Amino acid sequence: MKLSRTRLDRFVSLHTDIAKNSIRLLIAQKKITINGLLAHSANQTITPFDQVNVTGKMLPHKTARYVVLHKPKGVVSATRDDKNQTVLDIIQHPHKDELHIAGRLDFNTTGLMLLSNDGFWTRHLSLPELCIQKHYLVTTADPITEQYRTQFLAGIDFNFEGITTKPAVLTIINSHQAKLALTEGRYHQVKRMFGFFNNTVTQLHRFAIGPLHLPANLAPGNYAELTQQQAYSMLKPNNSNQITPKPD
Repeated sequence: MKLSRTRLDRFVSLHTDIAKNSIRLLIAQKKITINGLLAHSANQTITPFDQVNVTGKMLPHKTARYVVLHKPKGVVSATRDDKNQTVLDIIQHPHKDELHIAGRLDFNTTGLMLLSNDGFWTRHLSLPELCIQKHYLVTTADPITEQYRTQFLAGIDFNFEGITTKPAVLTIINSHQAKLALTEGRYHQVKRMFGFFNNTVTQLHRFAIGPLHLPANLAPGNYAELTQQQAYSMLKPNNSNQITPKPD
C-alpha cells in the first residue's frame, strides 16, 4: 500500500476557506507549519499523517499506527477470511479496521507480525536495498548439519521460479533447532530451504525483524504499539526498540 501524498496548497485550500494563491503569502509570513516546522513551499508534498497548522489552527490529519502482534498458530495472515480466524479477528485494537499487514506468516507459523496504516513504512520494510533481516527459530524433523549452514550462505536454487535465494545465516542451536536470518520473504521460503535437504520444518517462529525483537512477555494473540519514531528506526541499521505489551 502506497501512502497518498498531496501538495500543501491543495490540502490547505481543501480544509480552509483560504484561496490557493494566498498560501504562498502565509508561508512567507511564517504562518504555516508542518509537524512543528515552518513550511517552505506551497508545492511541498504532505501525507495524511502530517500535522499542518495554519495561523494557529491545526488542520485534520490521521494518526499513524504501528502494531506488533504475537501471532499464534492456526491464524491466517490476512485482514479477512471466510473460513479461518485472521490476525485482525484476534486483536481488540480500537482502530484495527485501518490496519494492513506488513509481511505475512504462514498459517502454522508463530511470532512477530507487524500491522500499520502507514503504507509508506510497510513498503519500505520490504525494499530489497534495505536488506532488513527477518529472524526465525526453526525446529526440524531430522538433524541439522554444517552442510545446511554452508548451503544457506551460498544460496539455494528455487528452480520453479528460476531464482537463487540470497545468502542466509544459519546458527545451529542443537541437532534439531537453529536460528535463521534472511532478507527475503518468498513463498514458504524457510520450509523450502530446509526441504532442499528433505528435512521437514515442524515448528517455525519469527522472533525479530531487523532490530525489533518480539518481547518475551508478549503472549500469543496479544499486541503492542510502536511510536512512529520506533517504527521508522527499524529502517536504520543497528537500532533497538523497547515496546510495552498491551493485552487484549
